[in-house]
Amino acid sequence: MNRITQLFETRQTGLLSVYFTAGYPEAGHTQAVLEALQRGGVDLAEIGVPFSDPLADGPVIQHAAAQALRNGMSLRRLFEQLKEIRRTVRMPLLLMSYLNPVMQYGFEAFCRSCAAVGVDGMIIPDLPFADYLADCRATAVRYDLKVIMLITPETSDERIRLIDEHTDGFIYLVSSAATTGAQQAFDETRQAYFRRIDRMNLRNPRLVGFGISNRATFDAALANASGAIVGSKFVQLLAQTASPDEAVARLLKDLTSDG
Repeated sequence: MNRITQLFETRQTGLLSVYFTAGYPEAGHTQAVLEALQRGGVDLAEIGVPFSDPLADGPVIQHAAAQALRNGMSLRRLFEQLKEIRRTVRMPLLLMSYLNPVMQYGFEAFCRSCAAVGVDGMIIPDLPFADYLADCRATAVRYDLKVIMLITPETSDERIRLIDEHTDGFIYLVSSAATTGAQQAFDETRQAYFRRIDRMNLRNPRLVGFGISNRATFDAALANASGAIVGSKFVQLLAQTASPDEAVARLLKDLTSDG
């Protein structure tokens, strides 16, 4: 059974997913970061594939992607780094990539490589949903990979229900239509959006991402979904601390302390 499916069958609340950019701050840190996240009790990890034009990302992840590319990180190198990862890491793993690197690699080859190294799913923010249905869904299903779709405050109820019907794993509930980046709090408009989605009684669980950086935003996400996704905050901490374990410890402290 897919590890993402297993996770949500055993836990429906309080989940923490953490994103980092492969190859940042050092090219060879992928395994060390994943092992540190697991030791810290993180529930699933999203490994970002660096891309030269990350349109959905704010300055923190843009900088990380640029540095990772300078460090020589590529999709092929990432798969090499992940070859033995299942010897030590048990939690679900997703690759988060823009469409261009995946298409350059070849979608079926990408799925085959994901399955070979033990990756459980993918997030491709700029993959059109119609193209996913027509060209990608059958291949992903064949390799038992979850393709996670994003919804925003501007996504119509009709489209949300279509996504819910034709995907599984979880739905990535984007907190706003802005780019990624830490926020201090979610205002009433955003929390009303979370509640609106909750009232739809979707089949898939949801994780809230974009802006999770402290206890206020983390608690707001947990109150309205199965869990939260942290990205920019953790990427910053990886650059600011001496080790991945210290970065994880700082993150968990920031998400659970009052100040």
